[in-house]
Amino acid sequence: MPAPRAQAPEDASAQDSASDVVRWAAFSCVLVPVVLVGYGTSLAGAAGAALGLVAVTGVCRVLLRQSERGAARLLAEQNAGHRGRHGRTAQGAHRGSRHSAAGAPVD
Repeated sequence: MPAPRAQAPEDASAQDSASDVVRWAAFSCVLVPVVLVGYGTSLAGAAGAALGLVAVTGVCRVLLRQSERGAARLLAEQNAGHRGRHGRTAQGAHRGSRHSAAGAPVD
């Protein structure tokens, strides 16, 4: 049995909720055709409904996973911090320095 991955609590809850949605959708893919046949729909009609539900569930699962990856990437970028040039003015001199725009010291 593989070891569970270490995750941050907010990541785990988001992933659990996405997995729950997919599980309920898969359950519906089974339940809806059974109910349709129980209420007198033809087997062909119930099979068509099941195939439609499976297709929609598959697309939703792909979109959920893609959204999770995008959110994780955004979170990683935010945690990495900004690596730009802080504290520079348009001329390139440091703020608060005692140099003119030409670079000569100011008395």
